[in-house]
Amino acid sequence: MIEEKEQTFVDKGNSRINSQDTIILFADLQAGIVALTQTNPLARLRTGVRALAKLAKLFDIPAIVSGIRGEDGSPANMLSEIADSLGTLPTHHRTTCDSFLNEEIVSAIKATGRKTLLISGVATELAVQLPTLTASDEGYRVYVVLDACGGMSERTEQAALLRMSKAGATTVSVMTLAGELAGDLREPKAQQAIGILYEMAKS
Repeated sequence: MIEEKEQTFVDKGNSRINSQDTIILFADLQAGIVALTQTNPLARLRTGVRALAKLAKLFDIPAIVSGIRGEDGSPANMLSEIADSLGTLPTHHRTTCDSFLNEEIVSAIKATGRKTLLISGVATELAVQLPTLTASDEGYRVYVVLDACGGMSERTEQAALLRMSKAGATTVSVMTLAGELAGDLREPKAQQAIGILYEMAKS
């Protein structure tokens, strides 16, 4: 009986997000795609992406940016909220809906040695769901940052979230992340994290 209790405690501990084991994938947050969001208003989506990028900067969480080239081959024009906090990151242009089918992206993620993946993107049904499924199959702990994502409809997004959940992924909000990663509120970094939380709440 004692061993069972100890095992339960360990499992609960594994449910927490550790910034030192985390990497973020920003997928298809680009002009021509983000405007299609129906489940998360564009202004609110931008606020979520900005806050997530600020948390990544504050806690030294590496980020990967993935996008699709235009029909004329032009590079993706990503949301400025990412670069505003993290500087100009290279955009990995891919030819599939699943970022985990792109060797450059997978190599960049594996090179960090991190196994907790946060995904932000549009659409939840494609750019978010498909890499979530693949990453989950490959042993990553995947969290869909819901307020930094946008779906095409409530119905199809819910179907995507259900499928991802059954694959072992889960959802989280930027506000929860800020509070969870903050730690001791007496520390300066924790106060900055809570500042990001309040900034988002007031937007």
